[in-house]
Amino acid sequence: MIRDRSSARPATAPAGPPRRPGGLGPLGRRLFAAFVVVALASVALLTAAALVGADRGLSSARQADRLETASRVAAAAADAYRAADGWPAADLSAARSLAAGAGAELTVRDADGRAVPGGSGTGAGAGHGMSGQEHGSYGHGGSSGPTATASVLVDSAAVGSVLLRFPPGATSGGLSVAWGWVTVAAAGALVLALAVSWFVTRRLTAPVVRVAATARALAAGDREARARIDAPGELGDLARAFDAMADEVTRAEQARHRLAADIAHELRTPLAALQAGLEELRDGYADPSADRLAALHDQTLRLGRVVGDLGELADAESARLSLRRAEVDLVAVVRAAVADREAELRTAGLTVRTRTGSGPLMVYADADRLHQALGNLLSNAARYCRPGDTVTVGASCRAGEAVVEVADTGPGIPAEELPHVFDRLWRGTHARATGGSGIGLAVVKELVTAHGGAVGAASGPDGGTTITLRLPTAATRLATPGRDVPGQRPGVA
Repeated sequence: MIRDRSSARPATAPAGPPRRPGGLGPLGRRLFAAFVVVALASVALLTAAALVGADRGLSSARQADRLETASRVAAAAADAYRAADGWPAADLSAARSLAAGAGAELTVRDADGRAVPGGSGTGAGAGHGMSGQEHGSYGHGGSSGPTATASVLVDSAAVGSVLLRFPPGATSGGLSVAWGWVTVAAAGALVLALAVSWFVTRRLTAPVVRVAATARALAAGDREARARIDAPGELGDLARAFDAMADEVTRAEQARHRLAADIAHELRTPLAALQAGLEELRDGYADPSADRLAALHDQTLRLGRVVGDLGELADAESARLSLRRAEVDLVAVVRAAVADREAELRTAGLTVRTRTGSGPLMVYADADRLHQALGNLLSNAARYCRPGDTVTVGASCRAGEAVVEVADTGPGIPAEELPHVFDRLWRGTHARATGGSGIGLAVVKELVTAHGGAVGAASGPDGGTTITLRLPTAATRLATPGRDVPGQRPGVA
């Protein structure tokens, strides 16, 4: 059953223009018309079949009754023949009484087909007889009504026959009753079919109409519009999928606005400083000394770094559509990333250690993307750690997951900042002090999430930070292939 949950929505979030109560819309009208045509055809067909069946059933029953009556009359005539030892003196009053009780006109004939005196009824007049049969027969005597005959048997020998002629219209009473009942049943079935058709049509089209109205409201700018309909089967899937799509569109638009605001904020400071410095040089308020030009050059480098980081973030966000996955040794990737960044780390005065074990650790991933994520983590350590600190990179398998840890003995991250370290363009205390863009860890999160993994950060009260990456192993993927991110195709760019 479909349940409309619109009453639970806030008053400030209309779901679109209201529908006229009871309105079906073009699709609903067509669907209802199709149901009506099917209902009418079905009721008409069943009614015709019922009437034909009732007519034939009544005719068969009447036929059996007439033959039974003819047999009893023939038996009475045989008794009269046997008692009188012939037809001339036979008393056929008992046979006539049976025929009269059945409302039929009796004619008795001898073995030669001649009418027996006293063997005719006194009803509608004697009619023309029919040839005798061994066990009896039934027929219609033209406009005079149906007839039935039976042979008069004495000692297994046919000594004559009886003919019963029934009045016309003898079966009309039962057929008229059948017509009445069938007509009432057909009318009731038609009304029920129309009511069910209307109900089903409303239930089928209501979600579609609601989703269409919500789509129009969403297109008109109401980003809070949602269908919010519980319906069974595909209709419920349609409504839920539409609401999920609307949520994603809203989130994407909010993220786009937030990104534009963050970019403007990040670029405003270096651009303002660069503009002010250039104006001082242009107006002669400052000499173009080497120190002044170096400061301006640093501002351009910061601008270039912010723009590069933003490009890297956009590239990471599209990674799930461009991953080139294969079975790779995570230990080898970790060692390669450490080797590439070792010079940068040692220049910053840091000691680098690796703990990867001797055996391989296979994951189903894009080696270049993982190398990029680990490189970002090591660059962060080089930027924020103090000379003399130690950076330890480890790789291991835990509970069916490949785990990479990048731990340092640096100043650490305040506890209140830990939940936000992977947010895009979010800069903590150390990032603001060192001029970081707040993008590096957001890139790491996007790359790891694209592989179906997760990231986490922890920092102790005495300093030191540990960034943990968790990835499904190749064996886990083979056991549960559904863990791949939807939309990804291994090995396809």
